[in-house]
Amino acid sequence: MSAASDDTHERPRRKRMEIFAFLFLTAILMPALAVATVGTYGLTVWIYQMAAGPPGPPSH
Repeated sequence: MSAASDDTHERPRRKRMEIFAFLFLTAILMPALAVATVGTYGLTVWIYQMAAGPPGPPSH
């Protein structure tokens, strides 16, 4: 009987933790990864353009 009793008490806690994990992933982690990815790409392009020059046809 104790196993069934523990299961009924664990379900609400597990559901709450799953909701918390979902909200953490969607509201904090994914936006942070998106900003980091775009920022890293921008920095990479900026550093490349410092070394190779700006895009466009070469000036004569």
